[in-house]
Amino acid sequence: MKAIKPSACSLCERNLELHFHHLVPKKMQDKRKIQSMHDGLELIHYGTWVCADCHKTIHRKISHYDLATHYYTVEKLLEHPEISKFVSWAAKQRKKIKRN
Repeated sequence: MKAIKPSACSLCERNLELHFHHLVPKKMQDKRKIQSMHDGLELIHYGTWVCADCHKTIHRKISHYDLATHYYTVEKLLEHPEISKFVSWAAKQRKKIKRN
């Protein structure tokens, strides 16, 4: 079952529009190694709700393979140095971050 949508981003905790982030990217879910690593999980529904800024940052900084094999929980995402740094900064922003 898909994670229940909270009122705030599960990373930066800002109250913005949320997007579902598959903690194991869909492109990786049919790989045998990935399936064996995450045995027992319904991968298509395994994820968390994040704001667009955090979602974009995750996919800019971490490859699909690394997401599937190393950063497949919110806690592990927050251990990634670049994600942790961004989340700390983003949490202090009031609005969606404008990017060029």
